[in-house]
Amino acid sequence: MSSLENLGRTLSEALKKLLKLPVVDEKAVKELVKELQRALLQADVNVSLVLQVSKNVEERALKEELPPGISRREHLIKVLYEELTKFLGEEPAKTTVQPGRTNIIMLVGIQGSGKTTGTVKIARYYQKRGLKTGIVCADTFRPGAFEQLKQLADRVGIPVYGEVDETNVERIALNGLSEFKEEHDVILIDTAGRHKNEKDLIDEMQMLARKVNPNEIVLVIDGTIGQQAMIQAKAFNEATPIGSIFVTKLDGSARGGGALSAVVATGAKIKFVGTGEKIDDIEQFVPADFVGRLLGMGDIKGLIEKVREAEIQVPEQRARAFIEGKFTL
Repeated sequence: MSSLENLGRTLSEALKKLLKLPVVDEKAVKELVKELQRALLQADVNVSLVLQVSKNVEERALKEELPPGISRREHLIKVLYEELTKFLGEEPAKTTVQPGRTNIIMLVGIQGSGKTTGTVKIARYYQKRGLKTGIVCADTFRPGAFEQLKQLADRVGIPVYGEVDETNVERIALNGLSEFKEEHDVILIDTAGRHKNEKDLIDEMQMLARKVNPNEIVLVIDGTIGQQAMIQAKAFNEATPIGSIFVTKLDGSARGGGALSAVVATGAKIKFVGTGEKIDDIEQFVPADFVGRLLGMGDIKGLIEKVREAEIQVPEQRARAFIEGKFTL
Protein backbone atom coordinates (compact mmCIF):
# COMPACT_ATOMS: atom_id res chain seq x y z
CA MET A 1 0.00 0.00 0.00
CA SER A 2 1.35 3.45 -0.91
CA SER A 3 2.07 6.17 1.62
CA LEU A 4 -0.72 8.33 0.19
CA GLU A 5 -3.24 5.51 0.67
CA ASN A 6 -1.93 5.07 4.23
CA LEU A 7 -2.13 8.82 4.82
CA GLY A 8 -5.70 8.92 3.52
CA ARG A 9 -6.76 5.88 5.53
CA THR A 10 -5.23 7.23 8.78
CA LEU A 11 -6.84 10.67 8.37
CA SER A 12 -10.17 9.17 7.32
CA GLU A 13 -10.25 6.87 10.35
CA ALA A 14 -9.30 9.73 12.67
CA LEU A 15 -12.18 11.82 11.27
CA LYS A 16 -14.67 8.96 11.61
CA LYS A 17 -13.64 8.63 15.28
CA LEU A 18 -14.12 12.38 15.70
CA LEU A 19 -17.58 12.31 14.10
CA LYS A 20 -18.74 9.65 16.59
CA LEU A 21 -17.73 11.66 19.66
CA PRO A 22 -20.66 13.24 21.59
CA VAL A 23 -18.54 16.36 22.29
CA VAL A 24 -15.51 17.71 20.46
CA ASP A 25 -13.39 19.28 23.19
CA GLU A 26 -9.72 20.28 23.51
CA LYS A 27 -8.70 16.66 24.17
CA ALA A 28 -10.40 15.49 20.93
CA VAL A 29 -8.67 18.25 18.92
CA LYS A 30 -5.25 17.34 20.33
CA GLU A 31 -5.88 13.66 19.56
CA LEU A 32 -6.73 14.47 15.93
CA VAL A 33 -3.60 16.64 15.63
CA LYS A 34 -1.47 13.73 16.94
CA GLU A 35 -2.97 11.42 14.29
CA LEU A 36 -2.29 14.08 11.64
CA GLN A 37 1.37 14.37 12.71
CA ARG A 38 1.83 10.59 12.71
CA ALA A 39 0.25 10.23 9.25
CA LEU A 40 2.28 13.02 7.65
CA LEU A 41 5.57 11.79 9.11
CA GLN A 42 4.87 8.26 7.81
CA ALA A 43 4.29 9.79 4.36
CA ASP A 44 7.85 11.23 4.51
CA VAL A 45 6.72 14.85 4.83
CA ASN A 46 9.41 17.21 6.16
CA VAL A 47 9.33 17.43 9.98
CA SER A 48 9.21 21.24 10.14
CA LEU A 49 6.30 21.28 7.66
CA VAL A 50 4.45 18.66 9.75
CA LEU A 51 4.89 20.76 12.91
CA GLN A 52 3.73 23.92 11.11
CA VAL A 53 0.58 22.29 9.70
CA SER A 54 -0.37 20.58 12.98
CA LYS A 55 0.25 23.78 14.98
CA ASN A 56 -1.97 25.77 12.59
CA VAL A 57 -4.76 23.18 12.83
CA GLU A 58 -4.65 23.09 16.65
CA GLU A 59 -4.50 26.85 17.12
CA ARG A 60 -7.28 27.63 14.67
CA ALA A 61 -9.52 24.80 15.92
CA LEU A 62 -9.24 25.93 19.55
CA LYS A 63 -8.95 29.72 19.24
CA GLU A 64 -11.11 30.78 16.30
CA GLU A 65 -14.61 31.91 17.21
CA LEU A 66 -17.28 29.49 16.00
CA PRO A 67 -19.64 30.97 13.36
CA PRO A 68 -23.36 30.99 14.33
CA GLY A 69 -25.02 27.59 13.91
CA ILE A 70 -21.72 25.77 13.29
CA SER A 71 -20.51 23.06 15.68
CA ARG A 72 -16.89 22.73 16.78
CA ARG A 73 -16.81 19.42 14.93
CA GLU A 74 -17.75 21.06 11.59
CA HIS A 75 -15.33 23.89 12.24
CA LEU A 76 -12.47 21.47 12.98
CA ILE A 77 -13.06 19.54 9.74
CA LYS A 78 -13.06 22.82 7.80
CA VAL A 79 -9.80 23.93 9.46
CA LEU A 80 -8.13 20.57 8.73
CA TYR A 81 -9.28 20.70 5.10
CA GLU A 82 -8.08 24.30 4.63
CA GLU A 83 -4.65 23.74 6.24
CA LEU A 84 -3.97 20.57 4.21
CA THR A 85 -5.08 22.33 1.01
CA LYS A 86 -2.83 25.32 1.80
CA PHE A 87 0.01 22.90 2.51
CA LEU A 88 -0.40 21.32 -0.96
CA GLY A 89 -0.60 24.57 -2.89
CA GLU A 90 -4.24 25.80 -2.76
CA GLU A 91 -4.75 26.74 -6.43
CA PRO A 92 -4.29 24.17 -9.25
CA ALA A 93 -1.72 24.96 -11.96
CA LYS A 94 -3.22 26.98 -14.80
CA THR A 95 -3.60 25.27 -18.16
CA THR A 96 -1.48 26.67 -21.00
CA VAL A 97 -3.13 24.48 -23.65
CA GLN A 98 -5.61 26.43 -25.74
CA PRO A 99 -7.71 25.23 -28.69
CA GLY A 100 -7.19 27.01 -32.01
CA ARG A 101 -3.40 27.20 -31.82
CA THR A 102 -0.44 24.83 -31.82
CA ASN A 103 0.53 24.15 -28.21
CA ILE A 104 4.12 23.00 -27.68
CA ILE A 105 4.96 21.21 -24.43
CA MET A 106 8.54 20.17 -23.68
CA LEU A 107 9.28 17.51 -21.07
CA VAL A 108 12.51 17.32 -19.08
CA GLY A 109 13.61 15.12 -16.19
CA ILE A 110 16.32 13.12 -14.48
CA GLN A 111 17.02 9.72 -16.05
CA GLY A 112 14.62 7.09 -14.69
CA SER A 113 11.96 9.56 -13.54
CA GLY A 114 9.29 8.07 -15.83
CA LYS A 115 9.52 10.85 -18.43
CA THR A 116 8.96 8.72 -21.55
CA THR A 117 5.82 7.11 -20.12
CA GLY A 118 4.82 10.53 -18.73
CA THR A 119 5.04 12.06 -22.20
CA VAL A 120 2.58 9.51 -23.59
CA LYS A 121 0.31 9.94 -20.55
CA ILE A 122 0.07 13.71 -21.06
CA ALA A 123 -0.49 13.26 -24.80
CA ARG A 124 -3.26 10.78 -24.01
CA TYR A 125 -4.76 13.15 -21.40
CA TYR A 126 -5.22 15.86 -24.06
CA GLN A 127 -6.23 13.37 -26.76
CA LYS A 128 -9.13 12.21 -24.55
CA ARG A 129 -10.26 15.84 -24.34
CA GLY A 130 -10.66 16.07 -28.11
CA LEU A 131 -7.29 17.56 -29.05
CA LYS A 132 -5.08 16.08 -31.77
CA THR A 133 -1.70 15.26 -30.20
CA GLY A 134 1.70 14.26 -31.55
CA ILE A 135 5.02 13.41 -29.91
CA VAL A 136 8.58 14.31 -30.97
CA CYS A 137 11.37 12.08 -29.65
CA ALA A 138 14.34 14.39 -29.05
CA ASP A 139 16.12 11.87 -26.82
CA THR A 140 19.31 10.85 -28.62
CA PHE A 141 21.07 9.85 -25.40
CA ARG A 142 19.28 6.63 -24.37
CA PRO A 143 19.42 3.61 -26.70
CA GLY A 144 15.96 2.52 -27.82
CA ALA A 145 14.24 5.71 -26.63
CA PHE A 146 12.38 6.22 -29.91
CA GLU A 147 11.26 2.57 -30.08
CA GLN A 148 9.93 2.64 -26.49
CA LEU A 149 8.08 5.91 -27.06
CA LYS A 150 6.56 4.66 -30.31
CA GLN A 151 5.52 1.35 -28.80
CA LEU A 152 3.65 3.10 -25.97
CA ALA A 153 2.08 5.80 -28.19
CA ASP A 154 0.94 3.27 -30.82
CA ARG A 155 -1.35 1.67 -28.22
CA VAL A 156 -3.49 4.81 -28.13
CA GLY A 157 -3.03 5.95 -31.74
CA ILE A 158 -0.72 8.91 -31.09
CA PRO A 159 1.91 9.53 -33.83
CA VAL A 160 5.61 9.84 -32.87
CA TYR A 161 8.29 11.64 -34.90
CA GLY A 162 11.92 10.58 -34.52
CA GLU A 163 15.21 10.29 -36.44
CA VAL A 164 17.12 7.24 -35.23
CA ASP A 165 20.44 8.13 -36.91
CA GLU A 166 20.40 11.87 -36.10
CA THR A 167 22.30 13.13 -33.03
CA ASN A 168 21.44 16.83 -33.20
CA VAL A 169 18.45 17.29 -30.84
CA GLU A 170 17.69 20.80 -32.10
CA ARG A 171 17.35 19.54 -35.67
CA ILE A 172 15.11 16.63 -34.61
CA ALA A 173 12.88 18.91 -32.51
CA LEU A 174 12.48 21.50 -35.29
CA ASN A 175 11.83 18.84 -37.96
CA GLY A 176 9.26 17.22 -35.67
CA LEU A 177 7.49 20.53 -35.14
CA SER A 178 7.35 21.09 -38.92
CA GLU A 179 5.90 17.60 -39.35
CA PHE A 180 3.07 18.10 -36.84
CA LYS A 181 2.42 21.85 -36.77
CA GLU A 182 -0.22 22.05 -39.49
CA GLU A 183 -2.67 19.44 -38.20
CA HIS A 184 -1.98 18.94 -34.47
CA ASP A 185 -3.26 20.93 -31.47
CA VAL A 186 -0.68 19.68 -28.94
CA ILE A 187 2.93 18.68 -29.72
CA LEU A 188 4.97 17.10 -26.93
CA ILE A 189 8.77 17.02 -27.09
CA ASP A 190 10.41 14.27 -25.06
CA THR A 191 14.04 15.18 -24.23
CA ALA A 192 16.94 13.11 -22.91
CA GLY A 193 17.10 12.38 -19.19
CA ARG A 194 20.15 13.47 -17.26
CA HIS A 195 21.63 11.21 -14.62
CA LYS A 196 21.49 13.00 -11.24
CA ASN A 197 22.88 16.20 -12.71
CA GLU A 198 20.50 19.14 -12.47
CA LYS A 199 22.92 21.56 -14.19
CA ASP A 200 23.13 19.52 -17.44
CA LEU A 201 19.37 19.10 -17.38
CA ILE A 202 18.73 22.83 -16.93
CA ASP A 203 21.36 23.79 -19.56
CA GLU A 204 19.84 21.52 -22.20
CA MET A 205 16.33 22.65 -21.31
CA GLN A 206 17.23 26.32 -21.73
CA MET A 207 19.11 25.73 -24.99
CA LEU A 208 16.29 23.69 -26.53
CA ALA A 209 13.64 26.08 -25.24
CA ARG A 210 15.33 28.96 -27.10
CA LYS A 211 15.11 26.98 -30.34
CA VAL A 212 11.58 25.53 -30.14
CA ASN A 213 9.90 28.26 -28.00
CA PRO A 214 7.51 25.94 -26.10
CA ASN A 215 4.32 27.20 -24.47
CA GLU A 216 5.19 25.17 -21.40
CA ILE A 217 8.07 23.14 -19.98
CA VAL A 218 7.11 20.24 -17.72
CA LEU A 219 9.58 18.76 -15.25
CA VAL A 220 8.92 15.08 -14.54
CA ILE A 221 9.82 14.07 -10.97
CA ASP A 222 9.83 10.54 -9.58
CA GLY A 223 7.49 10.48 -6.55
CA THR A 224 9.54 7.75 -4.87
CA ILE A 225 12.50 10.10 -4.21
CA GLY A 226 10.59 11.83 -1.42
CA GLN A 227 12.00 15.03 0.02
CA GLN A 228 14.93 14.96 -2.48
CA ALA A 229 12.40 16.25 -5.04
CA MET A 230 12.94 19.71 -3.57
CA ILE A 231 16.42 20.04 -5.12
CA GLN A 232 15.17 19.35 -8.66
CA ALA A 233 12.00 21.42 -8.29
CA LYS A 234 13.90 24.42 -6.91
CA ALA A 235 16.49 24.42 -9.74
CA PHE A 236 13.76 24.03 -12.34
CA ASN A 237 11.48 26.69 -10.86
CA GLU A 238 14.31 29.25 -10.93
CA ALA A 239 15.28 28.37 -14.52
CA THR A 240 11.91 28.64 -16.24
CA PRO A 241 8.98 30.99 -15.56
CA ILE A 242 6.50 28.86 -17.52
CA GLY A 243 7.18 25.54 -15.86
CA SER A 244 4.95 23.01 -14.18
CA ILE A 245 5.62 19.63 -12.63
CA PHE A 246 4.41 16.08 -13.19
CA VAL A 247 4.98 13.84 -10.15
CA THR A 248 5.05 10.20 -11.27
CA LYS A 249 4.86 6.84 -9.47
CA LEU A 250 2.59 7.97 -6.65
CA ASP A 251 0.68 4.70 -6.88
CA GLY A 252 3.16 2.55 -4.98
CA SER A 253 5.45 5.17 -3.47
CA ALA A 254 6.41 4.93 0.17
CA ARG A 255 7.47 8.57 0.01
CA GLY A 256 4.79 10.27 -2.11
CA GLY A 257 3.79 12.78 0.55
CA GLY A 258 7.42 13.85 0.82
CA ALA A 259 7.70 14.47 -2.92
CA LEU A 260 4.44 16.45 -3.09
CA SER A 261 5.23 18.63 -0.08
CA ALA A 262 8.85 19.16 -1.16
CA VAL A 263 7.80 20.38 -4.59
CA VAL A 264 5.12 22.71 -3.21
CA ALA A 265 7.63 24.17 -0.74
CA THR A 266 9.68 25.50 -3.68
CA GLY A 267 6.75 27.48 -5.09
CA ALA A 268 6.64 25.32 -8.25
CA LYS A 269 3.22 24.19 -9.46
CA ILE A 270 2.30 20.52 -9.71
CA LYS A 271 0.06 20.09 -12.77
CA PHE A 272 -0.25 16.30 -13.06
CA VAL A 273 0.25 13.25 -10.88
CA GLY A 274 0.77 9.69 -12.11
CA THR A 275 -1.46 7.28 -10.21
CA GLY A 276 -0.56 3.93 -11.82
CA GLU A 277 1.38 2.19 -14.57
CA LYS A 278 -1.26 2.34 -17.33
CA ILE A 279 -1.27 5.13 -19.92
CA ASP A 280 -4.60 6.45 -18.61
CA ASP A 281 -3.34 6.59 -14.99
CA ILE A 282 -2.81 10.35 -14.89
CA GLU A 283 -4.85 13.12 -13.34
CA GLN A 284 -4.70 16.85 -13.04
CA PHE A 285 -3.51 17.82 -9.57
CA VAL A 286 -6.21 19.90 -7.87
CA PRO A 287 -5.14 20.32 -4.22
CA ALA A 288 -8.67 20.83 -2.85
CA ASP A 289 -10.03 17.68 -4.54
CA PHE A 290 -6.92 15.72 -3.57
CA VAL A 291 -7.38 16.65 0.11
CA GLY A 292 -11.10 15.81 -0.06
CA ARG A 293 -10.20 12.32 -1.26
CA LEU A 294 -7.45 11.94 1.36
CA LEU A 295 -9.95 12.73 4.10
CA GLY A 296 -12.39 10.22 2.59
CA MET A 297 -15.18 12.81 2.42
CA GLY A 298 -16.72 13.23 -1.02
CA ASP A 299 -19.22 15.81 0.27
CA ILE A 300 -16.64 17.94 2.11
CA LYS A 301 -17.07 20.91 -0.26
CA GLY A 302 -20.71 21.23 0.84
CA LEU A 303 -19.67 21.35 4.48
CA ILE A 304 -16.93 23.91 3.80
CA GLU A 305 -19.41 26.11 1.93
CA LYS A 306 -21.89 25.88 4.80
CA VAL A 307 -19.26 26.98 7.35
CA ARG A 308 -18.01 29.80 5.11
CA GLU A 309 -21.53 31.14 4.59
CA ALA A 310 -22.07 31.13 8.37
CA GLU A 311 -18.86 33.16 8.76
CA ILE A 312 -20.20 36.04 6.64
CA GLN A 313 -20.94 38.87 9.02
CA VAL A 314 -24.10 40.94 8.39
CA PRO A 315 -23.72 44.53 9.65
CA GLU A 316 -25.97 45.20 12.65
CA GLN A 317 -27.70 48.16 10.92
CA ARG A 318 -28.67 46.01 7.91
CA ALA A 319 -29.85 43.16 10.13
CA ARG A 320 -32.10 45.54 12.17
CA ALA A 321 -33.52 47.07 8.96
CA PHE A 322 -34.28 43.59 7.62
CA ILE A 323 -36.07 42.54 10.86
CA GLU A 324 -38.10 45.76 10.87
CA GLY A 325 -39.07 45.29 7.23
CA LYS A 326 -37.14 48.37 6.07
CA PHE A 327 -35.45 46.98 2.97
CA THR A 328 -35.83 47.19 -0.81
CA LEU A 329 -35.43 44.64 -3.58
